[in-house]
Amino acid sequence: MRPQGVLLVAVVLCGGLVHARQPADEGRTSTGDAQPMRSVTGDRVETAPIRPIRSRFTNARPRGRLLSRFFSRQDQTPAKAASPQPEPSAASVPSAPIPSADSPFAPGSTPREPAPPATSANPPRTIATGAETESRGSEPITGNPAAVNIIAGTGALGRALGLERESGIRLGGLWLGDSSGILTGGKNPGRWGLNSLAILDLNLEGEKLLGWNGGSLGTQFLQFNGQNTNSLAGAFPGFDSIEAGPPLNRSQLYQLWFRQSLLDDRLIFRIGKTVPTFDFNNVSRPVPVGDPAAAIPAVTSLAYTPIFVNPTMLGVIPGYYNSATGITTTFSPFRSMYLNYGFYDGNLAAGQQTGFSGPRFNGYYFHIGELGAAYRVGPERKPGNFGVGIWGQTGKLVDLTGGTTQGAAGVYLFGAQRIWFRNPGVDSSGVSGFYQFGANNSNALHAREYVGGGLTAFGLVPNRPADSFGLGLNCTWLTQGASSASIFYPAADAPFVPSLRPSQLMFQCYYQMQLLPGWYFQTNLTDIPTPGIPPLSSEHRNAFPNALAITLRLTVLF
Repeated sequence: MRPQGVLLVAVVLCGGLVHARQPADEGRTSTGDAQPMRSVTGDRVETAPIRPIRSRFTNARPRGRLLSRFFSRQDQTPAKAASPQPEPSAASVPSAPIPSADSPFAPGSTPREPAPPATSANPPRTIATGAETESRGSEPITGNPAAVNIIAGTGALGRALGLERESGIRLGGLWLGDSSGILTGGKNPGRWGLNSLAILDLNLEGEKLLGWNGGSLGTQFLQFNGQNTNSLAGAFPGFDSIEAGPPLNRSQLYQLWFRQSLLDDRLIFRIGKTVPTFDFNNVSRPVPVGDPAAAIPAVTSLAYTPIFVNPTMLGVIPGYYNSATGITTTFSPFRSMYLNYGFYDGNLAAGQQTGFSGPRFNGYYFHIGELGAAYRVGPERKPGNFGVGIWGQTGKLVDLTGGTTQGAAGVYLFGAQRIWFRNPGVDSSGVSGFYQFGANNSNALHAREYVGGGLTAFGLVPNRPADSFGLGLNCTWLTQGASSASIFYPAADAPFVPSLRPSQLMFQCYYQMQLLPGWYFQTNLTDIPTPGIPPLSSEHRNAFPNALAITLRLTVLF
C-alpha cells in the first residue's frame, strides 16, 4: 500500500472518530460483534460515567513517542482468557469469547452451560475495545486475520494517538505481506508471487460516546496489491489465501456496519456492509472456554483458501475481499449454543465485484443459517465446538456444463476438538484438531464437494509459548463442464480450455513464530499432487504435474 494512501486513510478515519462506539470490550471472534463487558467470572463490569466527548480529547495524553507506545502498550495476556463468552474473530486473535470461570468449561465447576461459541454477531467485548483487545498479538493467530476477524488488530494505533480505552473509540488495523514460490511442478515452476494487504479499522462504542446501550458502529478500509499467485501452481482452490482473484489492486470500503445487542446479549444483529465468512463456517475461531489453561487459540494458522471459505460456496458467499451489504443476526438462548441467520446482496454469483459497490437487491440474494454449540468431554474436560449450516443462492446462474440454471443450495459442517493437554490445568499447550465438510447441488459452482481436516500444536517449543505449528489436508471435487476452467484463462484461449480436473488434493504444513507482540512470521509448505486447473488443450498434455510451493508470510497487528 502506498504511503500516501495509508496517510490519507488514517487522516480520514481519525477525522470521523466522534460518532458511536465499537463493540464492547468483549468483542466476539468469529462474528465480530461485541457483547457487554464482563469480568472473568462472567459478571458485568461497571463502566465509568460517560463524559462529554470534548473532555475526553482535552484530557488525552500527548502524542509523543508514538513508536514506543505503539509496541510497548500491547498487553501480554491472551485475549480469550479475559472474555467470558465466545466471540467473533477480530483481525488478529482467534475469534471466540470465553465463558465465565464458573461455566461448565472450567474444571471442577458445577454443571452449567459453556459460553456460546463466538460469532460475528456475538463477539467478545474483549476483542472489541478493552484490555482484551490490546492483548491480541500475544498468542497464535490465524493465517489470514483479514478473512477471519471482524475487529482488526490490537488497537495500538489508536492508543499511540492518545485514544484511551475509556474513550469509546478504537483505531487499529493490520498489515500482511507474503511471497509464494513454486519450487517444482505446477503451471509455472520457479515463479514467485508477491502480495500485500493492509486494513485500517475504526470502532465506535455507542454507550460510552452517546449513552446508547448495546449499540456500536464499525468500519474498515482495505488496500490490496498482489499477483496471480495461486495460478502459478494451477491450484483451485488456492494455496495462498491472501490472493483471492482479480482485480489484484484494490482500494475499497471493506466494512461499514451498525451492531445492536438486545435481551442481555441473547439477541444481536448487525446491518450494513460486512463479511459473512466472519460469522458462518468459520473453523479458525478459537474454541470458547472460561479456563485459560484449557483454551484453544486460533484453531489453525493454515494459509490455504479452504480454511477461510468452504470451496463449495466459492462464487456465491460474500467474504474476503468481496464483502457485501446485508444483515446478520445471532440468537443465543443458552451460553453453550447459538443460531445465526444472514441475508445478503447475492450479486457475487452474477459476477459482480460486491466489495467495490453498494447494495444491489435485484433478485440475486444469498441466505445462510448456522447452528453451533460448544462442549467439554472426558476426565480432563477437553473443549470442542461444532457448527452445521445450510445456504441458498437465488437468481439465474451460468451452468458450467452449458446453459443456465436457477439458483443453488448447499450444506456444510465444521468443528474443532482439543486432543491432548501437555500440562492439564496449568497452561493451554497441547494439540487440537479440526474438520470441515461441504456440498452443493449446482453445476454453476466450480466445487461440488469438499472435505478437510488438520492438527495444530500450541506452545510445544521450549520458551516459545506463542508459537504454533500444524498441518492440514483437503480434497475438493470439481465440476466437470466445457467452460468450468474458462475463468482461469484469457478469453482468447477459450477454444483451448478443457474441463477442470475431477478433484484437487492439497497438503500443507506450517510453523508460525511470534517475533514481537503483534508481529508474526510464518512459513507454509504446500504439496498439491493433483492441481485443479487444466492446461490448455493446445499444450498437448493431460494435467499439470504435482506442485510443491512455499509461502513466507509476515503479519503485523496494530
